[in-house]
Amino acid sequence: MADLNRVVAHFTDGKLLKGTTQDFFPNRPRFHLQPAVGGMPVEVRCRTLKALFFVKEFAGNANRRDLRGFLNSPGETAQGKKLAVRFKDGELLCGYSLSYTPDREGFFMFPSDSGSNNLRIYVIVAATVEVKAGPSADALAQKALDTRPE
Repeated sequence: MADLNRVVAHFTDGKLLKGTTQDFFPNRPRFHLQPAVGGMPVEVRCRTLKALFFVKEFAGNANRRDLRGFLNSPGETAQGKKLAVRFKDGELLCGYSLSYTPDREGFFMFPSDSGSNNLRIYVIVAATVEVKAGPSADALAQKALDTRPE
């Protein structure tokens, strides 16, 4: 039996859906999500997603502020190469990936902030504006941090 994963599905239309899944595989076009609030399982088509966040808890910690950027992190860790992802909606994610290649539909990444509620994130490439690796990831993260509204 497959593991039960807590996930938060972020759709390209801005909708969020929290729940659990046992049948998400990156090479499949759809999976089922059992909503956290109960009810019938929902079929989710990956092409409608921005990203799928695998989380520790659904609620997270509202008082915690995620650390943005890389904070002088190494260029490569056991979790992969440094990566910065900017989505079409303007959100920026910084982390590491062992599996990013631009010709795939999606890839897993691990957040650069180890205290994050996110364990890993499956990013849908079609929902991104740019993905940068290595020193270019640092530059993208710094540019986004320098231009963010206070």
